[in-house]
Amino acid sequence: MPLIIRLKLRLFPVLTLLGLLPTLSVPAAEPAQDDFTSRDPVEFTVRGGLPNFFRKLEDGQTVVIAYLGGSITAQAGWRVQSQAWFQAQYPQARVEGVHAAIGGTGSELGVFRMQADALDHQPDLLFVEFAVNDAKEDPENIVKAMEGIVRKTWAQFPRTDICFVYTVTSRDSQQLAAGAMKQSTCVMEAVADYYAIPSVHMGLKVAQMEAAGRLVMSGSAPMTQVSGDVFNEAASLATDEQGRIVFSKDGTHPYPETGHVLYTEALVRAMEQMRDKTADVPHAMPAPMREDNWEAANQFPIPESYLSGPYRNLTAEGDSLANEYAKRVQPLYRLEPGAQMHFRFKGTKAAIFDVIGPDGGLVEVTVDGQSHEVKRIDGYCAYRRLSLMDVCDNLDDGVHEVTIRVLDNPFDKASILYTRGSQDIKEHPEKYAPQLWYPGAILIVGELLP
Repeated sequence: MPLIIRLKLRLFPVLTLLGLLPTLSVPAAEPAQDDFTSRDPVEFTVRGGLPNFFRKLEDGQTVVIAYLGGSITAQAGWRVQSQAWFQAQYPQARVEGVHAAIGGTGSELGVFRMQADALDHQPDLLFVEFAVNDAKEDPENIVKAMEGIVRKTWAQFPRTDICFVYTVTSRDSQQLAAGAMKQSTCVMEAVADYYAIPSVHMGLKVAQMEAAGRLVMSGSAPMTQVSGDVFNEAASLATDEQGRIVFSKDGTHPYPETGHVLYTEALVRAMEQMRDKTADVPHAMPAPMREDNWEAANQFPIPESYLSGPYRNLTAEGDSLANEYAKRVQPLYRLEPGAQMHFRFKGTKAAIFDVIGPDGGLVEVTVDGQSHEVKRIDGYCAYRRLSLMDVCDNLDDGVHEVTIRVLDNPFDKASILYTRGSQDIKEHPEKYAPQLWYPGAILIVGELLP
């Protein structure tokens, strides 16, 4: 029987037939706020474990698992498979899952949207997966965001358990095989140390298998998109001509039948070491690692009174684009050149939760009288997706005034787009001609003022 079939039928046992080494957990290191580059890879660290979650499972209660992350978690892969494993292990309980992942986004947007996307569902367990999308992020911002996620959760639900999980790309796999973890993972591990949060590196065995010649990170099939559920397609070829497991199509987003199975089994190995530690106790909230963490991050809908000039309320119109993203933002607006948004806030940081795509335009952002321009298109914008537009950061914790205006200044979009988009703009230039902006929510570390 081909290996892909065995993986599909035997989803959760440890892959002993692959000759993987046994995995050991290690005791938590002393809390370190600046130890971001000197971590040895381990598959998991138990730390404080998940005692409240497993206690409810053993008692046969209903548990809610929220999966906060990027496109790898958005796929119907480890998220769906792990929920099924928990349910199979505890048939007397009811296991509910919350899809709180958005492709192409990191912990910065995560901390703003987690109230609506995760905490409003009162989770018993929160998985957090952002290491891949945070790879190029400033370490200080990763700490602010990840610490904000932890503190926002425990401020409301002190018995909610949290687990950080890490996934890999082709480049990460090579780095892991050489005995090093990338910086974003190291930063998150420092936060996990400080708060005694368990963590699982779901890609460590993947890297070991690739180094041993048992796995190839990507197949030869062409890419279709770079984020979201569109990757939930069957692997037409589970192994290559050399008999190696094909992890993914693009080196990042695993096939559900191969790469995601390896992720799930890594998570299961960690869970097996945590499930015997049960309790019903609140998590202690220590003093923050950083006083300027983003625990006060909030998402606010945009009142129509904040807008002027030529704009449309797509949600009120029942537009298909607004309906597509109604779960995450509403109302969603479309602003044309000359339209503007104006708001005031008290706090240290502001951003906009918006939709970007081929018709994204140039906006002028003015904060307390100082202006700069932002293009609402990036290399992946051959299609539309949710995104975060930074407005201002590291301000004094006072009152600030923001005006954002859509400009009628065409720019060279072809030079920004990656390969797929470069071809698409040649074939369909009309898609890229408009200069529009689609804001959906105001994000504030602090409070929005009338």
